[in-house]
Amino acid sequence: MSENAKATINLVFYSENQVNILWSALSPETKALPTRRISIKLEKNSNCLVLVVEAEDTVALRATLNSYLRWIGSTLSVLEVIQKN
Repeated sequence: MSENAKATINLVFYSENQVNILWSALSPETKALPTRRISIKLEKNSNCLVLVVEAEDTVALRATLNSYLRWIGSTLSVLEVIQKN
């Protein structure tokens, strides 16, 4: 892919357990990409999750980042509800 737009997002969490849960939830999505306009790498290191998105254009980059960040937010919301109960 010729790289025209790229973003690297480093997310630091309270625990390595949160990172492992997010990794498990998001990893399958990185293998089943909806378009060839993007490539995604997901890395974990202790309590940090790194999302690297490369796209052919800024529209694809923005859409992909929005999707992944919303999935992360939704997963964290579910974890919070589970932990309260």
